[in-house]
This record gives sequence, C-alpha cells and structure tokens, in this order.
Amino acid sequence: MGQKTHPVGLRLGITKTWSSNWFTRDKMADYIYEDLLIRNYLKKRLEHGGIALIEIERTAKKVAVSIHTSRPGIVIGKKGEEVERLKAELQHLTQKEIQLNIKEVKKPEMDAQLVGDNIARQLEKRVSYKKAIKKRFQRP
Repeated sequence: MGQKTHPVGLRLGITKTWSSNWFTRDKMADYIYEDLLIRNYLKKRLEHGGIALIEIERTAKKVAVSIHTSRPGIVIGKKGEEVERLKAELQHLTQKEIQLNIKEVKKPEMDAQLVGDNIARQLEKRVSYKKAIKKRFQRP
C-alpha cells in the first residue's frame, strides 16, 4: 500500500481554498468546535435542501455563513421566512451575530457532494444500486 494523501489537503492554497476563513491564537479550539456545530446543524436541518458546501468567515463580532445549495427555494422558504428562522437558531446556538448568504449551485450534476447525496438517498429508498448509478450517468 502506498502513502495516502488527503484530497483537499493536497490542493489547499493551489486549486482549493479553506472552508473556514479566520485567524486567532487564543480561541482556536472554540472556533473549530463552533464551526463543526454550525456545519452539523445546517446539514441535519437542511437535509433535503441540496447542500453542496458551507463556508464560514469570521470577523471581530460577526460570523458570515455561506450556504451553496442546488435548491435555494427550500433553504430560503416563503418570503425569506426560513432564512430568518435559521438565522435566529444559529444565533441562539453560537451566541454571536450571524449573517447568512445563500448561493445557488448552477450545475448540481457536476458537484460530487450533491451527486453522492442523491445516490445515497436513492439507496436508502431501497433502489437497486446499479439502477441508481446508471440513471446518474445517463443524464447529461
């Protein structure tokens, strides 16, 4: 067996960037834990929203969370009600001011995370794995 490399760690700073942007020396463990809480909460809460990527940026008093999704209508909700509710829940979770940005993924069939989630959801519904994968590759 050869040496294994992390697929993101190998490309950081070259073709990929960090999923959290902040710097501190004192509260590093707290921020990493808080980022993990935010990501896990959003993935569980917006399970059917087609979440491709969650980016977190911190300033002195704000936390900016960008959610890249293939289905922005589900994440935003009617007249932005869902975004406001989500923002309030995140502020309660982190005790900090949250700014939410919803970004649409233009080609969801080209995003590996979305394709994998779609196939996994089909397998959970007891669809044949061959059928699920063949159906995915037949789409343009």
